Amino acid sequence: MTLLEKLETAAAEQKLLPTALENLKKFLAAGLPAWAQESIGELVDAGQWAELNDRFYAFISFGTGGMRGRTIGKVSTAAERGETGADHAAIGSNLLNDFTLLRAVIGLYRYTQRYLAEGASAPAAAPASTLHATAAGASHAPPRPRLVVAHDVRHFSRHFCELAASTWVKLGGEALIFDGPRSTPQLSYTLRAQRAHAGIVITASHNPPHDNGFKAYFDDGAQIVPPHDSAVVAEVGAVPLAELAVYLVKDLSEVVTLGAEADAGYRRAARSALIDPEVLRRTKLRVVFTNIHGTGAIASVPLLEDAGCEVLTVPEQLAFDARFPSVKSPNPENAEALSLGVALAEARGADVVMATDPDCDRMGVAVRNRSGQMELLTGNQIGALLADYRLSQYKAQGLIPAAGSERACLLKTFVTTGLQDAIGAAHGVKVVNTLTGFKWISAKLRRYEEQAARALAEATSSAGSPNSGEAAPRLDSLGWPERVRALQTHSAFLVLGSEESYGYMPNDLVRDKDGNTACLMFAELCAALKARGLTAGEALDELYLRHGFYLEGTINLYYEGASGKAKIDRILASYRASPPKNFGEWRVTEFEDFGRQDFYDADGERIPKQDLYFVTLSNGYRFAARGSGTEPKMKFYLFASEPVASAAELPRVKAETRATLAELSEKIEADARSRTE
Repeated sequence: MTLLEKLETAAAEQKLLPTALENLKKFLAAGLPAWAQESIGELVDAGQWAELNDRFYAFISFGTGGMRGRTIGKVSTAAERGETGADHAAIGSNLLNDFTLLRAVIGLYRYTQRYLAEGASAPAAAPASTLHATAAGASHAPPRPRLVVAHDVRHFSRHFCELAASTWVKLGGEALIFDGPRSTPQLSYTLRAQRAHAGIVITASHNPPHDNGFKAYFDDGAQIVPPHDSAVVAEVGAVPLAELAVYLVKDLSEVVTLGAEADAGYRRAARSALIDPEVLRRTKLRVVFTNIHGTGAIASVPLLEDAGCEVLTVPEQLAFDARFPSVKSPNPENAEALSLGVALAEARGADVVMATDPDCDRMGVAVRNRSGQMELLTGNQIGALLADYRLSQYKAQGLIPAAGSERACLLKTFVTTGLQDAIGAAHGVKVVNTLTGFKWISAKLRRYEEQAARALAEATSSAGSPNSGEAAPRLDSLGWPERVRALQTHSAFLVLGSEESYGYMPNDLVRDKDGNTACLMFAELCAALKARGLTAGEALDELYLRHGFYLEGTINLYYEGASGKAKIDRILASYRASPPKNFGEWRVTEFEDFGRQDFYDADGERIPKQDLYFVTLSNGYRFAARGSGTEPKMKFYLFASEPVASAAELPRVKAETRATLAELSEKIEADARSRTE
């Protein structure tokens, strides 16, 4: 019996899903390398139908962060383990491997090429406003699409980086790579600095070691958003598997490797995150930093040291290691991932512990409390502290009016604490909420940048004669104070971008969350608090006394594979078809469906449709429900707030709110699990 006959028999016996059979046929008809065919045959002969279903039931797709998934199967074959030679990323349509990566690269290239041919000449980065400067139908040919690729330390990351760059050049473009692992935010900055048209980061962020991912960026240095994302997906879906063979062998002869100046340029931009650099030099903060085996130490350590901090690194976690052997998960949201850093801080009397995830776009911290113990802060707490501090400092320096301004803003996601909304309102600045994912925050920055650049161009044109030849100043050519003033005059100036999942952005020079600059910002905050004789916890209490006590919680329900996706889909569908009515004693007073209703942000722009639900309860508490775009899980975000009459009342309010939220969390989770059947 042939391999195809075995597969068809398994499908007839309902061991193999119909979609898995269809995708397996596509792969087998594409002329796979021998090792890939042998791997499929090995799984078939072993009766690993669940594994084959998980690998082939669908094609891996773009979510909020590109595409992300297993690159090592739950069951690995001899070829994939390297027993027959070089090891390979696991074969499968629903995995990240050479084949799915090549389709993504080719699709991104073809969309970028078409986009340029239709009139987009130079990227928004430099100059910032010339995205459509070349009229469609211009006589000269569009530029060759330029790509920058970065990668983290994960399994196959360097291979995927080189394969992507090689393919881009073979297709007719220019490709630039780094000489080793670099952080995601550095890719964003370098793409803009190199005036590239697209970017890729090979990373699965803080996912388990068996995963890897592909983040796609566009010419503004941000991850792709509508209409580009759906158009890229369409191009990717149109790439036949049979077309891939010519690209499987890498050729790096025309790929450019970036030099030391690329690192220096990013670090110069990163230093702009500091508002009061002198407070760090005066205070001489002692910082424990851990990169959890990832890219963080490449830039974070020298940036902190140059700023005046004493930096102690965690030796057990300093070396690159795709296995992340010292932690259960390389996620700085988890206490366990910071435990070695906390132990070092206790032993050496450090002021603060900072940790970044493998691609260094997220940062978690532990701070010393009044009793001298180290305690973790949540992403929401970190963001609230940074928002209030940065607003206060910009006002003190005169860069924001003392009364505030609607032209200064905080950008955050809907699922990030409402405490930031209260802080922004108290400071008199605009707070704009976006969908989950920093790409939506960056999309706002692109609009602000383009608005300011157009206004500068119009001002220059009206001030000079038509034949003067005077050009409008580019935003990226302005010094920092001038850039701040231009943005506040003509559009909006970003004070802080943040999301609850430990992502922070200090300004618009980088268009993604940035663990390196987050470390700088938080170090400055800690130094300022130390100079005042305050702990971070006491600074939070100050915020609670001014704005009320805010507490958040999360529920993550993990469901892997084909059966897991079906469970997540059932939860989402049932919320829309049969919204919850109550959770114990708390009635549902409002149900908001972002997939069906129209919602608008603080700028008056319509929010794109998404399967996101907000539920408000009779006690004023709220929660949001959505499926993760980057991991196989259903996510719930819980929000509680209570007024605080006095400092004496605060401990009681905290305790009662925590107890209520914990009880509510149990009821929400039980309801969600009942909806999976």
